[in-house]
Amino acid sequence: MKRITAYGFFIVVLVLAAGFQGHTQQPVPAFDFTSVMVPMRDGVKLNTHIFAPKNQTSPLPIILERTPYQAPAGQGWAQGKFKELAADGYIFVFQDIRGRFKSEGQFVMQRAPVSVLKNDPKLIDEVTDAYDTIEWLVKNVPNNNGRAGIIGISYPGWTAMMATIAPHPALRAASPQASPADMWMGDDFHHNGAFRLSYGFEYATMMETNKEQARFEFDKYDTYEWYLKLGALSNVNEKYLKGKIPTWNDFVEHPNYDQFWQEQAAARYLKQARVPTLNVAGWWDQEDFYGPVKIYEEFEKNDPQKQNFFVGGPWNHGGWARADGSSLGKIQFGANISLQYRQQIEAPFFAYYLKDKGTPTWKEANVFETGSNQWRSYDQWPPTYKTDTRRLHFQANGKLSFDAPKDLSRQAADSYISDPANPVPYRPRPVEATYDPRGSGWGAWLVGDQRFAQGRPDVLTWETDPLTEDMTISGNVIGHLFASTTGSDADWIVKLIDVYPENYPKDVKMGGYQLMVANEVFRGRFHKSFEKPVALTPNAINEFAVDMRHCNHRFQKGHKIMVQVQSSWFPVIDRNPQKFVPNIFKATDADYIKATHRILRSKQFASHVSVPVMVR
Repeated sequence: MKRITAYGFFIVVLVLAAGFQGHTQQPVPAFDFTSVMVPMRDGVKLNTHIFAPKNQTSPLPIILERTPYQAPAGQGWAQGKFKELAADGYIFVFQDIRGRFKSEGQFVMQRAPVSVLKNDPKLIDEVTDAYDTIEWLVKNVPNNNGRAGIIGISYPGWTAMMATIAPHPALRAASPQASPADMWMGDDFHHNGAFRLSYGFEYATMMETNKEQARFEFDKYDTYEWYLKLGALSNVNEKYLKGKIPTWNDFVEHPNYDQFWQEQAAARYLKQARVPTLNVAGWWDQEDFYGPVKIYEEFEKNDPQKQNFFVGGPWNHGGWARADGSSLGKIQFGANISLQYRQQIEAPFFAYYLKDKGTPTWKEANVFETGSNQWRSYDQWPPTYKTDTRRLHFQANGKLSFDAPKDLSRQAADSYISDPANPVPYRPRPVEATYDPRGSGWGAWLVGDQRFAQGRPDVLTWETDPLTEDMTISGNVIGHLFASTTGSDADWIVKLIDVYPENYPKDVKMGGYQLMVANEVFRGRFHKSFEKPVALTPNAINEFAVDMRHCNHRFQKGHKIMVQVQSSWFPVIDRNPQKFVPNIFKATDADYIKATHRILRSKQFASHVSVPVMVR
């Protein structure tokens, strides 16, 4: 267990009535704007926009964001997600990464850090580009104090994380927020080997059609219908992309966890926390929740100076940067949690490490506990020293219980038919395109009411009796399924759900609401190895461990706990053919078959979900 030191992170105490105290907000200044082309070590120049506060009277630190989404030229950013930092006084720098918008060079999606991999500083990647950028800035930007911080959300979060692997000496603080860490194991493009179809297709075409951004034009408003009509994944290049999108071609040629994906993955490079790092995650991040937790975990293995911090909050992807963080979908949090984070965590973090301002009375992990709507502070995440792992067992008649099953029969099971021609939608239809400019449910689907799926014959449900006291789950949730299939491959989706009482006086319209608090998919072919998939033997019983990631949620007295299991989540996850083929991206329409799946719940094969229950 990590002990708090003078470098530990802050205790954040949430007082809903009074708000936070201690960080004085100043007016946001106006800025002088300069656009330059900054040279990299290979001669490529990157478009860089510099904003220095007008009438600056003393040297200031630099805060850098490196983005594939276009460096801003106007000053609207200073009234948005950077408002609190802008008011504190920094020189802000925004840069287009290689091959994007006005920057020279070739864009490569999630470019592997080859300079580190091959120990050759002459090679270029996001590690070296960040280093070269900071080198140029501290030497050429007038009136800077020789210190730089780097920040970013999502892809810019990933570039921020890359900068910490072999950091420039002037880099004194980093905040990779919602950064992917492994695009095959758990972030944007795959989860446990299951391909994230709608996101992978739409993001790749958006980023690689040209140097800017090009949205794929669907001829169906309901993309569930479009993707179903598409058929097998082999039809994508044949009918639409024609081999012109590099990332899609990578998907096709690298369906397993091979060297291509492993060289991109952050874990092999994050050997030490060399820079004070603030990792930020949203409990309902629909794009990159795996990443920030993984980055924090890797840095924790070698953090001698105690400068690796974690924040988890009630947000979707990047929700902490938005103006109103008081709710997500229909779920209310009682206060503007996003503003609290920016004022009381993010701004003091950079002020301390870049300006020597403030007193470090801080703890390492600051996490928002959903359900009770309170901030909690711990010496580490997850707080294993405060939790006891318990098992929620599947029982007969749809019951869920901490008691182990006693039935000795192999027939103690629940079954369903999974039909690829009629997959379970991941959210209620219509399923708009991910970034549909007319509006999309993508941003809040993880907090959507799961009752839309409960009545389907291909979704199994177990739930507890109403709880007689509050119960908090803090940490990693893992589903353990003992299952069989009549096919030779299968997907397993497990969802942990908070079921509100039918009579809910706080908001009568929330009566019976089914709020998903943890979830994940596992592709059965990878149950022995992620590198070398194997077919499932029809009707053979296998154990599938489904890592449902982390949560910090209080199930309140009177609520029920539910677990749902299903085998499709379409089109966020591609359809499993359920007949083993060497490469699903090259499967044909004829390879997709119906199959009957069985989830066992006997004494010998006790399917369950392991949950870390807080002991207070």
